[in-house]
Amino acid sequence: MSRKNRKYLGLSCGFHDAGVTLIDHNGEILFAGHSERYSKKKHDKDLCIDIIKEALSYCDQKKDYLTVNYYERPWLKAIRQFRAGQKLGPFIARDLIGPKVHNYLHDWILDSFEPKLLIEHPFYDALPLNTHTHHKCHAAAGFQTSPYDEATVVVIDAIGELDSATIWHAYYDKKGNAKYKRLWSMKYPNSIGLYYSAMTHRVGLRPLDEEYILMGMAAYGENKHTSELENYFGAHTDQLEFKTNSHIGVDPKFLEGADDFDIAASSQAYVERLINIVMNKAKIKGKSRNLVYGGGVALNCSANRLLGEYFKNIWIMPNPGDAGNSLGAAALDYGKKLNWKNAFLGTNIPGEYPVDAMVKALKKEKIVGIASGRAEFGPRALGTRSLLADPRGPKIKDKVNEIKKRQKFRPFAPMILEELVDDYFVMPPGWPNSPYMQVVAPCRHPKKFPAIIHADGTSRVQTVPKDDTGIRKLLEAWYKETGCPILLNTSLNIRGEPMVNDRSDADRFEKLYGTRVIS
Repeated sequence: MSRKNRKYLGLSCGFHDAGVTLIDHNGEILFAGHSERYSKKKHDKDLCIDIIKEALSYCDQKKDYLTVNYYERPWLKAIRQFRAGQKLGPFIARDLIGPKVHNYLHDWILDSFEPKLLIEHPFYDALPLNTHTHHKCHAAAGFQTSPYDEATVVVIDAIGELDSATIWHAYYDKKGNAKYKRLWSMKYPNSIGLYYSAMTHRVGLRPLDEEYILMGMAAYGENKHTSELENYFGAHTDQLEFKTNSHIGVDPKFLEGADDFDIAASSQAYVERLINIVMNKAKIKGKSRNLVYGGGVALNCSANRLLGEYFKNIWIMPNPGDAGNSLGAAALDYGKKLNWKNAFLGTNIPGEYPVDAMVKALKKEKIVGIASGRAEFGPRALGTRSLLADPRGPKIKDKVNEIKKRQKFRPFAPMILEELVDDYFVMPPGWPNSPYMQVVAPCRHPKKFPAIIHADGTSRVQTVPKDDTGIRKLLEAWYKETGCPILLNTSLNIRGEPMVNDRSDADRFEKLYGTRVIS
């Protein structure tokens, strides 16, 4: 089968945040999305038929040859499961991706071949999966979408099959094939990601879900418990060896009586120490000053401010967690540099981006939803499934938190015209911009924009580059109309629910939560 007829389907599922990606023979990312936005179950670990159908709508069933790629190696994972005393498996495709999805893909592929070929074709009896190691999928999702031809890749997450942190040298050979050489790894049960999840649970939040809340809480507390964390975990040396297995959580009596906000501040300070150790190793072992960073820990935008101390250039794919590994699995099969443009890769709500209607509504109503164009691939809304607001009002932050049913201490992000970011924020080293809301920076004028300032005076900045997107046109129009180059931007959902995906979701949001959503 000619390469020009190939499509590469990537699947991640079974643990948390299932995702699907489809890449074509030219390296175009045709579709990438989250299962939760179709099933309506937050952090849904399972694939559903609807997201598979939408991904395959970008295929020509009679012409395309589809390869199916999975983001883990189940037999390698079984070694860790055995050592941990856990149930082994699943192992076969039907169990890994679910029988309904398996059968749908199996039948779709069979129907794409002439009947006379069915008996000879390997898809006849079962759906074969190309399996790839978990951390290599993270590495590929980052490197093959990055602007670099060579990079030092760092992956830090909760756990892969056996690895919980890895460092790679990534480059393209003379034929343009992506190559990965692993330079270092941290093995389970040692895990920075599991440590942070354990501390998330310690303060009463949901692990593998609300780590970002723990990060936000840190600004309200004091780092009072350094010695206790050092004594309990003991991982703050160059060996990064933990005294305890964070996979089973922490002793309920650990830090008993301590203030939750102080625990959060101490936990954040400790995780930053651990990340610094890994980054220092990467700087020493790596062959490039270009950093590609992946894994769920890369979503810690507060810690990301430190990365520029070790590397000159930084790239974090906007979906560095497990859902993004669907892209990594497909990318490894494709094998070359991808044509990355932006993160708007999901469901499309057709129509021109409603710039004039949004400006008018924001001036009058102050808080307005937008659901237009293709949905974002990643956990952060970037302007097509967003709740936007004027950041200058003193009561806006509380009103938006009330709409979203969130704790009042939770911060919101600013989106700003990229060329003006230095006039309003002190961007950290290595971060001249932040198009995917991946780093915090102190605001130069906090009193002017109270709705997007956190307790420590920082903001999780989203810079909007000079391009032809509707989001850029909206910000330009808003700036021209008001003299303010910033809008408050948060995801169009309420706490505990996935982001709005299609227009019916937007209509439901309007009806239940009383906030207008424009398409």
